[in-house]
Amino acid sequence: MSSRDVAVTGLGIVSPAGIGVAASWDRVCAGQPTAQTDPLLAGCPVDISCRVPAFTPDRILGPRRARRLDRFVQLTVVAALEAVADSGLDVGSWDGARVGVVLGCADGGPGTVEDQHRILLAEGPNQVSPLLLPRQLPNMMAGQVSIELGATGPSLVVATACASGASAIGLARDLLLLDRCDVVVTGGGEAMVTPLVMAGFAQMGALSRRCDDPSTASRPFDSARDGFVAGEGAGVLVLERIADAQARRAPVRARIAGFGASADAYHVTAPDPHGRGAEAAVRSALTDAEIAPTEVEHVNAHGSATPLNDLVEAQMLHRVIGSGALVTSTKGVTGHLFGAAGAVETAFTVLAVEQGLVPPTANLDEPDSQLEIEVAQKATPLRIDLALSTSLGFGGQNAAVLVGRA
Repeated sequence: MSSRDVAVTGLGIVSPAGIGVAASWDRVCAGQPTAQTDPLLAGCPVDISCRVPAFTPDRILGPRRARRLDRFVQLTVVAALEAVADSGLDVGSWDGARVGVVLGCADGGPGTVEDQHRILLAEGPNQVSPLLLPRQLPNMMAGQVSIELGATGPSLVVATACASGASAIGLARDLLLLDRCDVVVTGGGEAMVTPLVMAGFAQMGALSRRCDDPSTASRPFDSARDGFVAGEGAGVLVLERIADAQARRAPVRARIAGFGASADAYHVTAPDPHGRGAEAAVRSALTDAEIAPTEVEHVNAHGSATPLNDLVEAQMLHRVIGSGALVTSTKGVTGHLFGAAGAVETAFTVLAVEQGLVPPTANLDEPDSQLEIEVAQKATPLRIDLALSTSLGFGGQNAAVLVGRA
């Protein structure tokens, strides 16, 4: 254990696999895909997605409060409330000035923008909601969580595309190590599965076209993969310094042992074909944690199920850590959660370390023969002392989080 480690004392997850940590983890470990035909995408070139099931924000947050929030904020608030409850911290008695909120989001609230743009065109500017900006601005997820928790410390939203949630966790850890905060509520949330956004991804050729069989569409590391399936959700972790968690006798679920970030500086959407940026992020995290690459026993990979990403990432992982770590991609179950992906997948990595169980990669029927890594095809019991979660985003932005046993 390094002096730079911080404790994970709380987890909250709202994902297509379920509402709450237990429900999400159970379905991910069962390897049950969540992709379905999406009525809200009817008429789009790709009409499948991974939605959070039976999410009723009115019931959870109350009708008035829920109505004022875009879906990406609703999802994040619910995950944050679960994480703080799990941590055992008393919101009513903590020093709010020492509590930070650092969250990641790629897009903010495009659903609100699209709805209000339709109203603008059909009814005129006087009918546009005064809540347009408070609902859709990306910073509102951190702002609203801060309000909910009475957290008056740093309140930030990080935008590094699909690496946003992981980037937020790295920044949150820095705030603790710099003694700017005693507690940081961190992670990410996203709800950008809208007709306009999905049309854009479809035009780029990024999405799976298996609309006739949605449950088999997200196929990370499979030889027949043809693109990702879009999803929504939120993952939130409560981080504290190890000594502070021990002083209040809080159960520590795992440690954030290292973090690395980098930029490919190569292309706005395509990854560096040699994976040099992703490799730099992973090596930076290993250096930060002062550990050897061979000490990594499990990887929750970005594994988006696009033909190029999975190959480049697998080659990078083999080059850096070898073939000894058991790799998985939980996107086979959840789809790609964009700015929330790194946060939810870090939470799944915490659970894998804590419970000694590697989730399977759903729909991995025939592993790509070009891969030189071992990818889990079934849930696998494994004692894990150190695990890695990788997140790669458009713009060539990469993040790597190392998770250690408590």
